[in-house]
Amino acid sequence: MVPIHGLSPFTSSAYADDFNVPTGLPPSPLFGVQAFTQPMPRFDVLPRKAYTPGKGVMNPLPAFPGRPGFDPTEQANTTQQPVPAVLGGRTGPIEGRPPGPIWAHQQWHDFFPTVAVEVTQEGAKANTLYNPGVPSSLNSGIDPTAALRPRFHPGLPDQGPLALWTFNGTLPPKLLIGRYHESILFRHHNRLPVDPTQNGGFGIHTLSTHEHNGHHGAENDGFTGAFFFPGQFYDYHYPICHGGYFSFNLEATDSRCGSPNDAGGIDKLAGDFRETMSTHWFHDHMFSFTAQNVYKGNAGMFNIYSSLDRGNEEINDGVNLRLPSGRDKSFGNLDFDVNLMLADKAWDGDGQLAMNIFDFDGFLGDVMTVNLVYKPYFEVERRKYRFRILNGAVARFFKIALSDASPLIMIANDGNLLPSPVVLTELDELGIAERYDIVIDFSRYRVGDKVWMVNLAEHENGRKPHEDLSLREALSGISSDPCVGKFFEFRIVRDPARPDVSRVPAVLCPNPDLSRIPVAAKRIFEFGRGAKQTTSDPVSSFFGPWGIKTNGRDMLAADFGRISAAPRFGTREIWTLRNGGGGWDHPIHIHFEEGQILARDGKLSNVPAWERGRKDVYRLRPGGSVTITMQFRDFGGMFMEHCHNTTHEDNAMLLRWEINDAGGAFLRPLPTPMPTPQGVTFVDPTDILSTAFR
Repeated sequence: MVPIHGLSPFTSSAYADDFNVPTGLPPSPLFGVQAFTQPMPRFDVLPRKAYTPGKGVMNPLPAFPGRPGFDPTEQANTTQQPVPAVLGGRTGPIEGRPPGPIWAHQQWHDFFPTVAVEVTQEGAKANTLYNPGVPSSLNSGIDPTAALRPRFHPGLPDQGPLALWTFNGTLPPKLLIGRYHESILFRHHNRLPVDPTQNGGFGIHTLSTHEHNGHHGAENDGFTGAFFFPGQFYDYHYPICHGGYFSFNLEATDSRCGSPNDAGGIDKLAGDFRETMSTHWFHDHMFSFTAQNVYKGNAGMFNIYSSLDRGNEEINDGVNLRLPSGRDKSFGNLDFDVNLMLADKAWDGDGQLAMNIFDFDGFLGDVMTVNLVYKPYFEVERRKYRFRILNGAVARFFKIALSDASPLIMIANDGNLLPSPVVLTELDELGIAERYDIVIDFSRYRVGDKVWMVNLAEHENGRKPHEDLSLREALSGISSDPCVGKFFEFRIVRDPARPDVSRVPAVLCPNPDLSRIPVAAKRIFEFGRGAKQTTSDPVSSFFGPWGIKTNGRDMLAADFGRISAAPRFGTREIWTLRNGGGGWDHPIHIHFEEGQILARDGKLSNVPAWERGRKDVYRLRPGGSVTITMQFRDFGGMFMEHCHNTTHEDNAMLLRWEINDAGGAFLRPLPTPMPTPQGVTFVDPTDILSTAFR
């Protein structure tokens, strides 16, 4: 095999010493640009349209601009359209969602969509419709009416349409705004090239969008095998309901379980307020290509607002936590609530995004970006700010401190507010896909001061951080890892125009008490190398080297047709996640349900305060284990569990699990969707592990 510099792709490195550590590629040229010379753009807020059936607010397919809009439907829309010859010709459905009742939107009439959001996936282009959701004075002076070029810095080349594939084809990343019980219909159009070879060297043109960690049916989860093709759309239905909506607080008497209304009040809802979520993100989950597609730009964030976490710091109703945000709108103010996506990148000699797709330990870039721009600055007032930090990298962990070692207040871990805030001078390692919400109080600085976010986690390869450096070491410049050190500059530019009335209360959101719910099953999943493949379906199966061992069975490579676990609807289980070796770390993501960590390495005392809230990504640490408890309610279907080092996931550390007995048209076991441009067919599972249905 000669796909990479004449060597087998299974070698650890195919480059000489003049190539870069740790990318395995030549060093990314900076074309003379300097760090901290461009403002960081805030996320681009996606337009929200009120949805009324039959009013035509949903756009037709781009290939047929003269056709009327297609209203979303409970089952997939199978209206036929021509399929390009390169995709096999003939005709296929306009919607890529698998057809029929099994993949119909669950609880469609209980949560009929009231808001429509439409996005495209397409190659890079200028952004002429940028909406940061705040005035220019709160966005470091960026003029939103000026076209934003698809560049990592004004002094770097534009990214070409085959190098960068983003939502709407533009920078900066997109922000979806939602609030509880305001059901969103998210229509995703695939406008990528119909020819799969037109990809700039990596990535694939089929998509499956995962709303990480949405509480909704599997048809809306971005299942890795429910991908769709260029020319199609997929309607995702996000009901945004609290866990336990159909079984807990049914009279909706608790104001803490509610949604902010436009009048400044609370609409009370059913469910458990202790399962309130706040900071999500969405990204591609295409089977075996997640790393490449997310790296190319397929990632955005999703702020969810509730009666607890309202996004209005002024309303003092005894429920609203009054976290830093703003006050002009009844909910969702972004003035002092800032989304940050951290990701390492690399580019070639022409400045075009580049990736080493044959690094199976995990690809690492050599250039730090925040919100997809190179080492920016951000102007702040002397007051408290909330930062929702996402690790949007492929394989890199981050460990964040401020350059002056001043305190950070951690208020949320993943999508969930912590029971109580935790004050730290260094955050814990931030694994891929984890989110840490923090508050920084800039009132301790003077106007004209600067302070920097610093990355302390040093990598030599994509297996795990090599070492967490001290702040002094990280600032010294001695590390061979180019992504260690200062990466984000805060400039304190003025006193606040209005007094800071925001709060960080001592109690945020307590955990649900699951102790009285019987444990229906215990499962053990071990993540490691040396996987074998016991199935041979050319679409659903893939060979490692990574894999997952379930309940002591063989280490198996991914097959989305294989059912590895099937917890029963309405039950609670305890899962232990084990690292099968000491030479790597795995941030493990379980879709759909958040869990509570019962033990690290067998002991509750090993679980730090910032991991004692609910989570959806669990860093195993080298040679370690995590034991969690979860309950399975409200929706059903097929979901996934995998390493969120997306290189590990794609090669092939992923399994399918499903929730059964949810009523309706669900079968036991569920048939596997097999997408083609001409339509989706269903086949029986390729394998069912003997311990799955127990």
